[in-house]
Amino acid sequence: TTLAIAVLLLSVAVAIQLSPTGIRFVVLGDRTGDANQAIYEQVWKDVEAEHPDFVLNVGDTIQGWNDSTAQAEWDRLQLFWNRRPGLPQYFSPGNHDIWSDASRQIYERATKHAAAYGFDFQGAHFTILDNSGSLDLSEQQMQFLEADLQRHRTKSPKFVSFHQPFWLLPLKFQSSEFPFHQLAKKYGVTGVFSGHGHQFVRMERDGIVYLEAGSSGAKLKGQGFAQGWFFGNTV
Repeated sequence: TTLAIAVLLLSVAVAIQLSPTGIRFVVLGDRTGDANQAIYEQVWKDVEAEHPDFVLNVGDTIQGWNDSTAQAEWDRLQLFWNRRPGLPQYFSPGNHDIWSDASRQIYERATKHAAAYGFDFQGAHFTILDNSGSLDLSEQQMQFLEADLQRHRTKSPKFVSFHQPFWLLPLKFQSSEFPFHQLAKKYGVTGVFSGHGHQFVRMERDGIVYLEAGSSGAKLKGQGFAQGWFFGNTV
């Protein structure tokens, strides 16, 4: 119901110092699996009310897993987004977005970027990685990350986004020895954004904020507001 949606929606302010330019962006979590379009549209109303510079999607935007229907799913969403022009979006691929060679081609056409890429925004740099097919980051993706961070080492702040949050377990067990964290620390990454779990989680290690964005319409996998089970977006 509308009341239930209103109660469960929340915009979460995350304490990340951006830059003197004061850029403002929204991190948008999973729309799928089992998308609730009514909730997704309400989340977008809240996104627009925040007046961000852009939206950073952390993956699982379409239900996917069917090569014959993937293009139509992206087309339907594009019609929805076209009704709210002027708000750029940057996408990170999730396991619902890319699952085959055909779906990868469709994804890259729909999002107008390769699955892994980097972009600058008012002095800040963002690196988007592809772990749509793995719980971890492949050696190729780690090499891409290091090369991208090295090329943009003078940029500040720096952010990294990918879908599946493999960092959860090592950070929960108080370990920072995993290679990704060491690389992020070496190059002064400010924040890391993921999705996949449909739960809002925020952790910090060595000055790096790790964030799992909550659901923007995907089915909640647990209960309890205090435990991060709510619909919304992160500013």
